[in-house]
Parts: sequence; C-alpha cells; structure tokens
Amino acid sequence: MSVRTSIAKALAEKLKLIDGSTGYLTNIFGNAYPKLKFWDEVSDFPSVYMSIGTERREYLPGDFKWGYLSISLKLYVKGEDPAQELENLLEDVEKVIDNNRVIVYGSQPGAQTVEILIDSIITDGGLLEPYGVAEINIVIQYQVL
Repeated sequence: MSVRTSIAKALAEKLKLIDGSTGYLTNIFGNAYPKLKFWDEVSDFPSVYMSIGTERREYLPGDFKWGYLSISLKLYVKGEDPAQELENLLEDVEKVIDNNRVIVYGSQPGAQTVEILIDSIITDGGLLEPYGVAEINIVIQYQVL
C-alpha cells in the first residue's frame, strides 16, 4: 500500500472517533472513508469521505525529504437543520485534526505524520437542503522515508 493511501486510511480511522460522546457534537456511526463519494451517491448520514490530492516534496541536505500531501475531506449531513448539523460536524472534524496532528500510518519505524493543517473550509451555503455538504482541505506533512 502506498504512503498516500496509508495516511488516508489512518486519518479515516481517527475520524471514526466522532461518536457523539466525549466532547463531540455529532455521531458519524463510523462513516469515515479514505475514498471519494459525491453527495448524490451517499446513503448514510452523517459521513466523511476523502480524496487524496496533490503532493509536493521539499528536498534538504543529507537525503532528507519532506512530503506535503493535500487531502480533501467531504462532509455530508441530512436533516431538518442541515446548516447546523454541518457546523457541528465541521467542529468535530477540526477537533479530531487538532488532537491528532501526529498519526502513525505504517509499520515502518518513523512512518508518522509531523503536522496536519487545515488549509480551507467551504460549505454549500444551504443550497442542497435537506442535505448539507462541506469540504475541508488539509495539508499533511510527513518525512519521506
């Protein structure tokens, strides 16, 4: 399995922690996946899907390399007040990211992220009611081994 896929799978496992308890506002019932689905294909709400994007590298002396992987998280909700449900889910996802900036993604020693930063957040603005859709673009920094 590639590093990119391993990181996405590890992040999806962390997002499954959103269970409506211990400070979370939403229960996603384990609906976090390291693959992409569009809102018209989703049948379980709320849910989080992701799309692995571009990656850039930074080469430093001594054969040291940083990888910067972009991942787009797609958040989907459905309900009577989708805007509020979406805001709650956005807050929960941000909490998971803030609490898990370092994620172990493989069995190789040192296979872990160094930093996960939110680059942008956008919502559908209520256009798809009774559905709610948001996108969080993140950048994950890791050492290329």
